[in-house]
Amino acid sequence: MILAADDRAIAQAAQALRDGQLVGMPTETVYGLAANATDDAAVAKIFVAKGRPADHPLIVHVVSAEQVPIFAAQVPDFAQRLIDAFWPGPLTLILPRQSGVATASAGGQDSIGLRCPSHPVAQALLRAGLAMGVHGVSAPSANRFGRVSPTTAAHVQSELGPDLLILDGGECDVGIESTIIDCTRGEPVLLRPGQITRPQIEAACGRAVMDKDAALQPAPRASGTLESHYAPRAKVRLMSAPDIAAKLQALGPHANNLGVWSVLRPDDGAGLGAGVVWRAQPATADQAAHALFSVLRELDARGVQQIWVQLPPDTPEWEGVRDRLQRAAA
Repeated sequence: MILAADDRAIAQAAQALRDGQLVGMPTETVYGLAANATDDAAVAKIFVAKGRPADHPLIVHVVSAEQVPIFAAQVPDFAQRLIDAFWPGPLTLILPRQSGVATASAGGQDSIGLRCPSHPVAQALLRAGLAMGVHGVSAPSANRFGRVSPTTAAHVQSELGPDLLILDGGECDVGIESTIIDCTRGEPVLLRPGQITRPQIEAACGRAVMDKDAALQPAPRASGTLESHYAPRAKVRLMSAPDIAAKLQALGPHANNLGVWSVLRPDDGAGLGAGVVWRAQPATADQAAHALFSVLRELDARGVQQIWVQLPPDTPEWEGVRDRLQRAAA
């Protein structure tokens, strides 16, 4: 059931978390499927509900940096600088895990992903849960594993059914998942790009950000880093705007069951037949991230068989959007 996120609903959701139940929770990135992070039996329900492998770790959401020592055994100086700069916000840090804590959430690893969300409903739920002894919640995206992440409460309900308690916090502002920085190998290592960019990370922590394959030690497993992820039912194809225009021109009236997400407009010389659903790709990275998953879901709902997407610029601010598109097309 979807509940307006008033004080009564937030208290009800916090009680459900304390009682070992799952809750659909809005964040500024995407909606999460939340469980008490220190209750391994409750966390196990997340893996079952999503159809997610139990060795694929979850991110623990905390209300503030004060909860970090509960879950993390160590916070390197550069990681602390990132916390100071970007929390609350769309940044996840992978840190050495306290022994015996959040074992299920860690997916069998000795590290843990921590994030402090900025969404006011998420903050209110985490504060209410903390007052009941819930020190953090594990909350991957509230969808079936590998599929398109939800950015509205209705998306969550369509994925996971009407019985789940879902707090309606409106449409997510960011629209793609958090940036993930591994802090367990002595240097900041980018595991998943997001709204917070490499240059911003480097400026905040005073160190160069390494790619995950550049470090000598293997990267810890982390959410949303599989080659194929964020995928709609339709086949996603990435191409340039000129290629989209040429292919549409070649198909002409024979184009059918096709979605197009591009800055290309129907009057740009290509023309669109009745079998083509076109949606405008925003000109800025933040706007495109906000729209991305909603557009993929809408085109899927319209029953298109292919979605042609204009691959955005290869610049730091677009890295998160490009990452999600490349995984959706894999």
